[in-house]
Amino acid sequence: MTITGTSSPDQVLPTPSHTVGPFYGHALPFRGGEDIAPLGHPDTITVHGYVLDGAGDPLPDALVELWGPRPDGSVPRVDGSMRRDPAGGGHLGRNGVEFTGWGRVQTDADGHWYVRTLRPGARGRSAPYLGVCVFARGLLVHLFTRIYLPGDEAALAADPLLTQVGERRGTLIAGEETDGTYRFDIRLQGEGETVFLEFQ
Repeated sequence: MTITGTSSPDQVLPTPSHTVGPFYGHALPFRGGEDIAPLGHPDTITVHGYVLDGAGDPLPDALVELWGPRPDGSVPRVDGSMRRDPAGGGHLGRNGVEFTGWGRVQTDADGHWYVRTLRPGARGRSAPYLGVCVFARGLLVHLFTRIYLPGDEAALAADPLLTQVGERRGTLIAGEETDGTYRFDIRLQGEGETVFLEFQ
């Protein structure tokens, strides 16, 4: 008996290769996601940087989510920033007054991102930090990390997580550029790879 067509494994044509998704640029970015701090707040800081691949090339289609406490260390309980106004499409959680502590921003064509937020306060034994989640093309599982701000060297030296990562701690501490502006690049792999965390 002869089998014809493509039902036989030796006659099946290879399928074309595909870029590994998921693709986040369609529905997840939202207008104003970089403005976490209420407009004109005196404790507002700007954190910016690039998301880089293993070769050091920028990723133009990554998403960076950040969340953090208020300057006094308390965690905001305001309804999330994604509550949309069905009539105007605005974000009910972003009224310019309440601090939600959370934002999401897409990298631009050069792989750059930035947020304006409030300087986080210390919680427990940890030095003040911003929690970060990175989504990018080719990442089947999103990545978690932290951004620590320089300035309180005693707190950074005593932080339990920074103590555990040893000489790689520098990949978690932002660089201060000017008063209130910090640079934090996220390197996904390769030399200088950012320390990523696993939650169980």
